[in-house]
Amino acid sequence: MNASPTKATSIQLFSLSTPQMRAFHLSWLAFFVCFFAWFACAPLMPVIKGEFGLNKDQIANINIAAVAVTIIIRLIVGPLCDRYGPRRTYVGLLLLGALPVFGVAAAQSYGSFLFFRLLIGSIGASFVITQYHTSVMFAPNVVGTANAASAGWGNAGGGATQALMPLILAAIVSLGVEQTLGWRYALLVPGVLMLVTAYLYWRYTQDSPAGNYATLRASGLMPDNAKKVAWDSFKRACANYRVWMLFVTYGACFGVEIFIHNIVASYYVDSFGLSLKTAGLAAGSFGLLALFARALGGIVSDRIARAKGLDGRSVWLFVLIVGEGLGLLWFSQAQSVTLAVVAMLTFGLCTHMACGATYSLTPFIDRAALGGVAGIIGAGGNVGAVAAGFLMKASADTQQCLFVLGIIVTLSALCAIAVRFSAEHKAREEALYQQALRDRAGLAA
Repeated sequence: MNASPTKATSIQLFSLSTPQMRAFHLSWLAFFVCFFAWFACAPLMPVIKGEFGLNKDQIANINIAAVAVTIIIRLIVGPLCDRYGPRRTYVGLLLLGALPVFGVAAAQSYGSFLFFRLLIGSIGASFVITQYHTSVMFAPNVVGTANAASAGWGNAGGGATQALMPLILAAIVSLGVEQTLGWRYALLVPGVLMLVTAYLYWRYTQDSPAGNYATLRASGLMPDNAKKVAWDSFKRACANYRVWMLFVTYGACFGVEIFIHNIVASYYVDSFGLSLKTAGLAAGSFGLLALFARALGGIVSDRIARAKGLDGRSVWLFVLIVGEGLGLLWFSQAQSVTLAVVAMLTFGLCTHMACGATYSLTPFIDRAALGGVAGIIGAGGNVGAVAAGFLMKASADTQQCLFVLGIIVTLSALCAIAVRFSAEHKAREEALYQQALRDRAGLAA
């Protein structure tokens, strides 16, 4: 492939001519498809609930299963990216992840459905690979924007699935297929999309600006100790307190995001009497905020960093988490569907922007342990979702769960303020930032 050996200092959005931009576009596309498949079951749950005769606890178990295994896989794929490169790791995840997507469509009981739903959660680890790949490809002056935009557009798959899966089901039923069989056919769609995306990723991306890791190691341009690199990356990340602070904040924003994806369509049906299609459209609007909101969180973080440095990024994240928590409290108390949608969009905007702000800070935590850092922080999002799932089981109803969750999220904002850097660390990152600006100016000239 035609490769530039340096990180990109600008985002040429409408270009596919460089390996950096091919990685950018295909990483968000792969994440979009994975997110679409990950939550494809959620908007169809009112139909699936009736077929299997599911009760409240069983539905809660399914929602927990959907995000639980992702914790483990996210911890694994970060170091795997350090070892094998993001290209091979992503293709492997797409191919293997498609199997339980097809499996859940064939489930014949609550037990088998729960099993495949658990395995589907593994594709949520796609987020870590997306963030790793863009972090490797883009320079400090634009990496926050690149990370936030790629993840945000990928996250929009969660909104798209809320809106599109009921429409796909309706189209299948209109062809004369029974609804009990139609939802199964509908769930085949995301599995096929994953296979197509795996081919595109293998064909058109490379691991880094300089080439694929295997080639670079074979030519002596990278150390040939891949296994040690992966393990050292994970250990270094575990020893860094900033990683665990962002683990909590990511649980508070992304964890809430995927929890809402799992329950919000059913919440609108049960609490406000909306039809499946109308509830899907309302729920889809929350996910589609990711088309711009997550990128906006990263863009603002990059702008603040020009004047305030790394500390400014932390303060920005604090403000967004507080806004999310207060908006979630409002959503929990909304008594009409109109107010509920407005409140959902308000706290959803802060939620998506906070996700972007978290991963605009992540590349600066420890460059020598990028895979481990990205994996642990990413896993925090799913820990937050699992915790919210258990809170749902313990609550009297969804409204009470959302209220308590709003309080917890607001308090977790303190962890963002706790992320601080030494003067030496900030000076080193500032030097890299200024070098990226000089490189960009040189290219422009």
